[in-house]
Amino acid sequence: MNAEISLAWDKVQGMINGFFALIPSIVLALIVFTIFLFVARGIKKLVKRVTSNRRHARNLGLVLGRLAQGATVLIGLFIALSIVIPSLKAGDLVQLLGISGVAIGFAFRDILQNFLSGILILLTEPFQINDQIVFKNFEGTVENIETRATTIKTYDGRRIVIPNSELFTNSVTVNTAFDNRRIEYDVGIGYGDDIDQAKQLMLEAIHSVDEVLKDPAPDVLVMELAESTVNIRARWWIKPPRRADDLTSRDKVICAIKQKLYVENGIDLPYPTQQILFHDQTEETDGDRSRQREGWPAGKSEVPKPRSIGGSLRRLAEIRAQRNGSEGDGNVS
Repeated sequence: MNAEISLAWDKVQGMINGFFALIPSIVLALIVFTIFLFVARGIKKLVKRVTSNRRHARNLGLVLGRLAQGATVLIGLFIALSIVIPSLKAGDLVQLLGISGVAIGFAFRDILQNFLSGILILLTEPFQINDQIVFKNFEGTVENIETRATTIKTYDGRRIVIPNSELFTNSVTVNTAFDNRRIEYDVGIGYGDDIDQAKQLMLEAIHSVDEVLKDPAPDVLVMELAESTVNIRARWWIKPPRRADDLTSRDKVICAIKQKLYVENGIDLPYPTQQILFHDQTEETDGDRSRQREGWPAGKSEVPKPRSIGGSLRRLAEIRAQRNGSEGDGNVS
């Protein structure tokens, strides 16, 4: 019994002596690690100061600063561990880190994918904070670009959080990428109206709006001969190219065009209409396309006159009455 107690005591004394022997190494490791902490903070501030010269690079400097700080702290931790545990080699640490990195990569694949996409978005800057973008069914103003996701504020006051991997691998429309933006709107006039006159009046209406830029100049183009209208497309440029400016200029231009065409000059802005042609298919004309107005070939001298619906019904009643009369006469005889 005494021998077991003595053996246990010897082990405890050995552990205590080993701890006291490691105290200088532990103190040195703490000093080295503390120095690396201060160096990491300095590197973070330096990175932020360097990237602050770039326009809208606040998030980029913050992210790169954190990455540099984390890498520096990790290196300091490895050196401190090698001081406390001399048998622990740098190769073993790297190998352990590699195995752990592979395991973490499989476990957090989506998170790492969003993280790397966020870093690439911040580096390449396809869009920036306060830009107005369109992504799939979402449209709004970019509020923040983080390493995991990008948040946008929609025009109706909602917040949308989009994973960075989605933004990086899909098409994004940046409405505010350039200083100017072109707006267009189609106006339909009647087939009986003068197209050249309508185009000139539309240009005058567009030029009367203060929000429309003079250079590049607005223009109007005939785009389509539709079912009931001749469609003319009005195109004009605005600055700045934000959503509010788009709506303001669109409202004023459309009102000015309507006033100029319809109210002041009597240009027709017709509703959708449909023309229905009735075949004159009676006993006399059935199968005789030369005596039917619909589909009459061009260049013929004797074009059948169109019949009204009432006239066609009366003619049909007369034919039926004659047929019934002929059948009655045959029965009497």
